[in-house]
Amino acid sequence: MDAFAPIETYPVVIVGAGPAGLAAAYELACHGVRSIVLEQGERVGGLARTEVYKGYRFDIGGHRFYTQIGEIAQLWQQMLGEDFIQVPRLSRIFYRGRFFNYPIEIWNVLSNLGIVESALTALSYLHARLSPYPREDTFEEWVSNRFGRRLFRMFFKTYTEKVWGIPCDVIQADWAAQRIRGLTFASAVSDAFFRNGKIKTLIKTFHYPKQGPGMMWEAFQRAIERAGVSVELGAQVTRVRHQNRRVVSITVQRDETTREVRGAHFLSTMPITELVQRLDPPAPSEVLRAAAHLHYRAFVLVALIVNRAHLFPDNWIYIHNPEVRVGRIQNFKNWSAAMVPDARKTSLGMEYFCDEGDALWNLDDAELITLASHELELLGLARATEVEDGVVIRQPKAYPVYDTGYRERVQTLRAYLATFENLQTFGRGGMHRYNNQDHAMLTGLLAARNVLGESHDVWNVNTERSYYEEPMA
Repeated sequence: MDAFAPIETYPVVIVGAGPAGLAAAYELACHGVRSIVLEQGERVGGLARTEVYKGYRFDIGGHRFYTQIGEIAQLWQQMLGEDFIQVPRLSRIFYRGRFFNYPIEIWNVLSNLGIVESALTALSYLHARLSPYPREDTFEEWVSNRFGRRLFRMFFKTYTEKVWGIPCDVIQADWAAQRIRGLTFASAVSDAFFRNGKIKTLIKTFHYPKQGPGMMWEAFQRAIERAGVSVELGAQVTRVRHQNRRVVSITVQRDETTREVRGAHFLSTMPITELVQRLDPPAPSEVLRAAAHLHYRAFVLVALIVNRAHLFPDNWIYIHNPEVRVGRIQNFKNWSAAMVPDARKTSLGMEYFCDEGDALWNLDDAELITLASHELELLGLARATEVEDGVVIRQPKAYPVYDTGYRERVQTLRAYLATFENLQTFGRGGMHRYNNQDHAMLTGLLAARNVLGESHDVWNVNTERSYYEEPMA
């Protein structure tokens, strides 16, 4: 039977210690406002945390630090100083046994495809320009209109459907517009011939914490704890009590103890669906229905330690081969040498996208390590016998899915939650929006400033204020 602890009261209660939640806590601490941060996981950073296994450090994905938001860049540099290193960027697409640069560079594509296929690709693009889809509601329509259907099938369709688990004609165009704005077939050709540098997606370097992104969020944790903020890990929110249009308290389960935490303000980065489902009294039936039909994609990282010093020069590669299930491969040594304790070894992150509870998610760890090792060899990148160890990390609710009807469902939840005077939702989870970490941090800063008396709509933080690059997750 769970023990019950005394009721606690704080000026501000923050749910979630990812980039958004930590940024909010830091901003409040800088203004002398006391808060508590409650994190369900065992590390800060959320999806941007760094896991450690036998001294090897692994991202949950791969998190580059690049921003056009000056205050965010300043915060990053302030936190890490010389440990915030600059990294040359190389990412490529692996397709039909060949490497294609990504973002797409036209000369590289033409040399890999050959004369006939290149001509067919050019004709496909011309056809798209002369006879485009009249509407751009879906990812397939948006990309095909800018690249032609042939390039869409080569460089977007297979990988994107691996990531999301649904056809490209169901994924909404919002995602493409948010992630690859400014890059088209025509702009890539123009950049190849004239080197005008106008394609803002073609970034050649990025910043990165020397020991992985978790190093940044652990620095934020130390900073806010020095200011008196309590950061609790392994703290799960099980109930959100409200009355008279105000949140009164949340119930927190930690180890064997359940307690009630009250506050004047509540800031939440937990998945917006979970927040709605934990309200007491329950939300209206139409709101609960909308929450039940918002979807997330999960993620399994199979981290392999390979007994070879060098495998490939990329930071990461996208795997477009349909015969393997792996979607992307991170080479962490190429992000930072400090990620690997033994320079004679290489650590890889084999990334698998799935749904919670599906067959892939439910494979045991040994089966997943065997699968990843076999696919690494099938791709010709290393021999399975060179894999000497591995560890599996499962990440639920990694990516909010932009499927048909998601906008209307999000709006239903957003409108209902806006009726609570002292509740704000922000960050990737709290907005069901595919944000980069700088974008998420900005929503946290603005949410905190709302508590301080300013007036900001965090939902207006959008692609105009942030940098987006990849159409790959």
